Amino acid sequence: MRLDRFLSECTDLSRANAKKALHRGDVTCDGVVVKNPGFKMSDHCEVRLLGERLQHLGERYIMLNKPVDVVCSNVGEGNYPSVLTLLDIPKAQTLNIAGRLDADTTGLILITSNGPWCHRVTSPNKECGKRYRITLAEPLIADAEQQLAEGVQLHNEKKPTRPAQLERISDTEVLLTISEGKYHQVKRMFAALNNRVITLHREQVGGITLGENLAPGEWRELTAEEIASV
Repeated sequence: MRLDRFLSECTDLSRANAKKALHRGDVTCDGVVVKNPGFKMSDHCEVRLLGERLQHLGERYIMLNKPVDVVCSNVGEGNYPSVLTLLDIPKAQTLNIAGRLDADTTGLILITSNGPWCHRVTSPNKECGKRYRITLAEPLIADAEQQLAEGVQLHNEKKPTRPAQLERISDTEVLLTISEGKYHQVKRMFAALNNRVITLHREQVGGITLGENLAPGEWRELTAEEIASV
């Protein structure tokens, strides 16, 4: 890999600023100052920028416990910052967010640098189930399980929703698993059942479950098993 590219992928430096850092003599490779941006690195080369050792990040796979009042976009919207601002890693703004949650929805968000992996998470054709814990305004109707399993018709949609699985915890608390991600889908599904969602929290995506030890706003890298499960 070219040294200027390595610097731009490991830090917040643009390719142009990486070249400037090289020309200033800020970069060493195995203890030797290198000023040539096209210098070809070996796999075991130790690179330091102003004395700090750099490591190539490679592909990144992250789970984050989304708090309220942040948005699942690469830039903020209005008064709501991007969920990516919660990641204290270089080039966070370049990562892919695998599926959106509304600003008032909490829970599991998957973030990655791997575009095809992100597509497998979000594509309805891959049938990657998403499980939500939901608090409702009113007691659930008796045949809710059957209606959701058969698919409900949402306002302004041509086709009913795909089959969904409902588990009752109480009259007003449920677990719902769906395999698609239409705009405000969960809220609209319960509106179709003459009910209203009060709180919405995503617990699981496919075989990946939100870590119990992750507080709102905290994140961790996925394990190899979690990555391979998608």
